Amino acid sequence: MTTTTTSAPVLERRLGPYDAAAIIVANVIGGGILFRSPAVASAVPDAPWFLLAWIAGGALAFMGAMAYAELAALRPKAGGEYVYLREAYGPLAGFLTGWTSFVAGFSGAMAASAVFLIVTLDRFFPGIANSTPLLAIPIPLTPIVFTFSIHTIAACLVIAAAAFIHIRGVGPGRFVSNLLTTLKITAFVLFIAFGLTAGTGESSNLTQSAGAVTATGWIFAFIPVMFTYSGWNAAAYMAEEIRDPGRNVPRSLLLGTAVVTVIYLLINVLYLYVIPIGELAKVQGSVLDVVADRLLGTRAGDIMAVVAIVSLAAGINAWTFAGPRVYFAMARDNAFFKSAARVHPKYKTPAASIVAQAAFTMLLILIGSLDAIANYVGFAITLFAGAAVAAVFVLRARDPEAPRPFKALGYPLTPAIFVLVSLAIVLNAYYSDPRVTGIGTLIILAGIPVYYFFQRRN
Repeated sequence: MTTTTTSAPVLERRLGPYDAAAIIVANVIGGGILFRSPAVASAVPDAPWFLLAWIAGGALAFMGAMAYAELAALRPKAGGEYVYLREAYGPLAGFLTGWTSFVAGFSGAMAASAVFLIVTLDRFFPGIANSTPLLAIPIPLTPIVFTFSIHTIAACLVIAAAAFIHIRGVGPGRFVSNLLTTLKITAFVLFIAFGLTAGTGESSNLTQSAGAVTATGWIFAFIPVMFTYSGWNAAAYMAEEIRDPGRNVPRSLLLGTAVVTVIYLLINVLYLYVIPIGELAKVQGSVLDVVADRLLGTRAGDIMAVVAIVSLAAGINAWTFAGPRVYFAMARDNAFFKSAARVHPKYKTPAASIVAQAAFTMLLILIGSLDAIANYVGFAITLFAGAAVAAVFVLRARDPEAPRPFKALGYPLTPAIFVLVSLAIVLNAYYSDPRVTGIGTLIILAGIPVYYFFQRRN
């Protein structure tokens, strides 16, 4: 009698360094670069120092990327900082970063982007953003109401489409990711090139000063700068599906971060070329829209709407790619619903985790939370990234002889700088907006009883 055994399906290593770098670029370049520059200009009202803040932000992100590259090469598993915090500080620390990613980090950002994507599409398809309720279902004894409208249904369909693509395999997800990222980069590069050669700006703006620069102001400028750079670690979530991770994960992290830094620097040069630093500090809303209006006149609206649609779609796609790998890793450790650890037998994707994230995102859309929860825990992005980079010190001390295919350049100085700046940003968040940060802290800590629930259940 012959017996046969079939092993459970596992994730496949089908991504190369450029695929992973594309996920980083799509994950990082979004609304931040459209809206954050005025806050930086207000804190640093001097053009050269303003640009230096963006260069320094890129350098800091690069330092973080090098630390993540070492960690990802050391632990080439799905989950990103969930894995690194679990290894360095214990399973509860890892769970809290995964919990925050699920309830806010990825889902909240996806919900907000999907809703705004439909608003932008309404320019070309009038009526698709109609928010008149078709059906409202209140939840008894709570203020929660599930509102079904053309707008919310269309936004949910966007999330469902992204989930469907990524369930169908890494191949289709990679194709869509690379396509959208290429379109996004091309759009920005063409716009920057046109803007700098159109002759409607002043090169003297690049050396102009509208006020004194203080050390405190320059440090405060790092807060919006680093929020705009957040997402440079996206490739780490995909480490289990990247070929030769010890070599290609570091490559993707460094390449993706470098591309983002160059684009951010050039787009801010364009901002200054068209808008003097003092005026830039007072801009309300999207700076890119103001620049486009001055460069393109009446054609600006439609052109920027197309850029926004591509950018938002690329972001949703990147979050659908990266986020579920965190919950997959958690479930594999019995720290989430066990079904989330299942790999689709045919497509070799964490299908259940993709469905779970999409479903929760749709709930946020239907109850109108959008990115409200994400706003409360925004500081946690920096908190957990800083803790993950600090894990480099912990793991080197704990296991100095472990093979490390890549080591962070400039260690221990570069990761130490990143950790200290991250700590300063988090402390400033508690100081400058204690209510919002306090609520965010409660949302994070609410994960503790959930963690013990899964520990008992599994």
